Amino acid sequence: MRAFVTGHTGPATAVISYMGRSGARIVVVAGDGAFGDAIVSGVDAGAVVCAEAGIPVADGWHRELSAQLTPSRADRERMAGTGR
Repeated sequence: MRAFVTGHTGPATAVISYMGRSGARIVVVAGDGAFGDAIVSGVDAGAVVCAEAGIPVADGWHRELSAQLTPSRADRERMAGTGR
C-alpha cells in the first residue's frame, strides 16, 4: 500500500469493504485518480494495514471519492469481462 501511494500524486484515501468469509477488500484511491486494491483477512486487518501505511480510511464510497477514480482502458476492459 505504501509503495502504491508513493508512486502516485496527491493524498490517498482507502475504503475497506467486508467480503464475507474471504475477508475484506481495501481499495486505495490516489489523489491523481489511480487506484489499487488488496485482499486482507478482515475489516480490522484492513484498518491496521491502512494505519501502518498512513492512509486515511473513508466511511464507505461517496460521490467525491468515486468521481476521483480514473480507470485506464485496461481497467475498463477487465471490468467489462472481455479479458483482452
